[in-house]
Amino acid sequence: MRAAVIQKFGEVPRYAEFRDPIVTEGNTLLKVKAAALENFDKLTAAGNHYASNHMFPAFPAVVGHSGVGELEDGTLVWFAAKGPYGAMAEVAIVPKEYKPYMKPVPAGVDPALAAALPAAALTSLLPLKYGEHLQPGDTVLINGATGVSGKLALQMTKLLGAGKIVATGRDAESLRQAINLGADVTIDTRLSDDELEQAFLKELGKGYDIVLDYLWGRPTELLLQALVPKQAGFATHKTRLVQIGAAAGPTITLAAEQLRTSGVRLSGASDISPDALSEATRQVWDWMKEKKLSMDIEEVPLQDVAHAWERKTEGKRIVLVLP
Repeated sequence: MRAAVIQKFGEVPRYAEFRDPIVTEGNTLLKVKAAALENFDKLTAAGNHYASNHMFPAFPAVVGHSGVGELEDGTLVWFAAKGPYGAMAEVAIVPKEYKPYMKPVPAGVDPALAAALPAAALTSLLPLKYGEHLQPGDTVLINGATGVSGKLALQMTKLLGAGKIVATGRDAESLRQAINLGADVTIDTRLSDDELEQAFLKELGKGYDIVLDYLWGRPTELLLQALVPKQAGFATHKTRLVQIGAAAGPTITLAAEQLRTSGVRLSGASDISPDALSEATRQVWDWMKEKKLSMDIEEVPLQDVAHAWERKTEGKRIVLVLP
């Protein structure tokens, strides 16, 4: 079969011949129709992710974590895979451990969109609904709302009933789009440090209830500084900040007072009960069937994987497709 293959960590995948998979007991074989190209794929294939060795226990290997494929009976399903038989191939294997996550693609949903949207949506939905338990009327700040996951977060935060949604980003056109996707107000992170801190304060109101943080780096440092009370006393508002991405930098400087007096609670996006995954996945599929979620995708033939792998895209997801 033809597939996107690497020989070791750090390589750019090449479209090449790869041995056909052998189906063992408990595993599922399917014909791949589309596979999403995500940052997770690049990080694990580079050897720079804590899951790299899990995803690639041996080489050579086919890259790709998730996609949409066709079962022997013609049913289209969303699936997850790992090396050596990853998703970016003509044929893939769904390991026994991943079979509980394999779900039929609803009728009328485009396979390429189905390959890309669910995983990106769960990145936000799980912490919003099952981690921080967003309540109708809550004020939510989406720090980095112009990327793929941030745009989906805007839509889902609105669907879940947030009272006020504040979106940050550094692209004027994407910030205008954020308003159409559900944001009530936007903040441009290209402002000077003083101006950005003041912008966070201006939209604070009684306080941000939940912050989904896709940026980290300097913008998050300034946000945390803005949340420090300006007078003595106990914290008057609880803010739950969920760390998801690091588009603005992998580290921050965190002053003690930013936790001691601000009422901020920091957590990671994976601080979720595994039991929530199934219900959250059903919710995403329901919204997709109802056409309540949109996502910008670009379809690229699998044979162009090397070029697609090295491209940088803003606010959209590349999906590798097969006939």
